[in-house]
Amino acid sequence: MRVIVFTAPGCPWCTRAKNYLRERGISFKEVDISRNPSAARDLVRMTGQTGVPVIVINGKPVVGFNKPLIDRLLGLK
Repeated sequence: MRVIVFTAPGCPWCTRAKNYLRERGISFKEVDISRNPSAARDLVRMTGQTGVPVIVINGKPVVGFNKPLIDRLLGLK
């Protein structure tokens, strides 16, 4: 399973999302869009917006910290 979390500094929802994944033993790659302009452009192409967090699970983006959708895509209860 491939999980990427797009974040930005000072984003409380990003911190919650990362903690949520860590608590469930899900490894992920973090991409800080403030340090990576090409990742920010990719995010806009993928979701149509620049808001974070965006969690990409096996190629499917989840905009925001949507626990029910995250759990479903991860195969959690």
